[in-house]
Amino acid sequence: MSNSKNLSINTLLNKALMTLHLASKENPVSKESSNQDAKAYDSLEKRLSVKEKILAYNPVANYQPHTLHYAMKSLGYLPDPILEGAIGYLKGPNSKQYLHANAHLRLILAVNSYLKTPLELTPMPELRERFTADAVAMQSPRVWQQANTTMLSNIKPFTKKSDSPVSWKDETIANADNGDMTVRCYKAGGKKSGFRRKRIHNPDETVMLFFHGGGFCIGDVDTHHEFCHAVCEQTGWSVVSVDYRLAPECPAPAALKDCITAYAWLVENSDKLGALPSRIVLAGDSAGGGLSTLIAQQLTAPSKSAWADLGLDGQKMFNLLEKLPEPLAQMPLYPVTDIETDYPSWELYGEGLLLDHADVAVFDAACLENSPLPRLHILNSPMLGDNSKVCPTYIVASELDVLRDEAFAYAKQLKGYGVAVETYTVLGAPHGFIHFMSVHQGLGQETNNIILGFSSFVREIISTQSRLAA
Repeated sequence: MSNSKNLSINTLLNKALMTLHLASKENPVSKESSNQDAKAYDSLEKRLSVKEKILAYNPVANYQPHTLHYAMKSLGYLPDPILEGAIGYLKGPNSKQYLHANAHLRLILAVNSYLKTPLELTPMPELRERFTADAVAMQSPRVWQQANTTMLSNIKPFTKKSDSPVSWKDETIANADNGDMTVRCYKAGGKKSGFRRKRIHNPDETVMLFFHGGGFCIGDVDTHHEFCHAVCEQTGWSVVSVDYRLAPECPAPAALKDCITAYAWLVENSDKLGALPSRIVLAGDSAGGGLSTLIAQQLTAPSKSAWADLGLDGQKMFNLLEKLPEPLAQMPLYPVTDIETDYPSWELYGEGLLLDHADVAVFDAACLENSPLPRLHILNSPMLGDNSKVCPTYIVASELDVLRDEAFAYAKQLKGYGVAVETYTVLGAPHGFIHFMSVHQGLGQETNNIILGFSSFVREIISTQSRLAA
């Protein structure tokens, strides 16, 4: 990366930060170089490079001050000519290439493409740490504030009466091989009204089991905390997020086994979360969406022969699956459903976006090369198994995504079997867009729409079941 490019993006980011009065005043002050772009902002002070800003975060437990959240969000308030100028300088996508992506989002994509380091050049532990730091730094500080149920919490001057506070707690449970595994459990509180809090816990008696994305190699309960918090807050449902084992240390099907084990734990403990074991809904994004589809499949039509390929451990897992209740519904977000077929979106969106061909190749190799199962196996690719009895499914696809068409293909297959399916496509959105829900206004609204749409989808199922049982 040349110094001139560093200065250009650096001045733009500092201008955005200064609009919210967030730029640090403690860094050394010096004038920018004579670079043409820097001259436009020569009144700004020179500070850390963008790359240093993005990567220089304390360990994930320290999630303040969320500088990246404020920086990315504030870019959206800049005039379009400035945004378009920055996009052009970075050789990012124009409005004709991505018709439904506004300048703010295209600048985010352009900066990501400019700073991106090929995954194969980064050791996996370092990549995980970086991904977690960046993901948490983009999240709103608000979602990291535990709900306070004391009387004083109701009279804070800026507390909204409509707030539904969320609390969460990490639990340690056994994974599929009797090691330790973390699950984060979210619970919604009551609605606030003056000095009183009306206690309404989980009126739908529903709990979401969530599986994070990250190519089966990166990600954890922290990287997807904001989305899980939003689901709990907006629906009143409890949410359990699973920190399953990752590849390459634990190749496929370790993640699948861990997530099934977490499902079994939730069946036994759903009452503690105000939910019924018959009202567990599955959800996940990307790799986690793929896990959702696999689990939904194996809970409704477990394949004895597929699990037999794993020997005694597989037999134990099959026996467990036969005893578990079926999920009520699932919501895979831009999921991995077919690891072999090249769909049109693979060619259209495989370069220059948040997930590209090279990324998929790295994750694919890490997850499958040392797997005890062959690559084209039912437990690796959801489209290969029996999906004829899968639970009602609400599929979310992103337009600018290499995986877009396999989400559509999965929806088409389920509809062919007569499964209740709804598909929601987010136009102008890249793969992984839920990470931008609080920094990009449009994607934030789309994420809220998705949560609202899925909750309505689930409540209709509950209503139909109640009518049939009457």
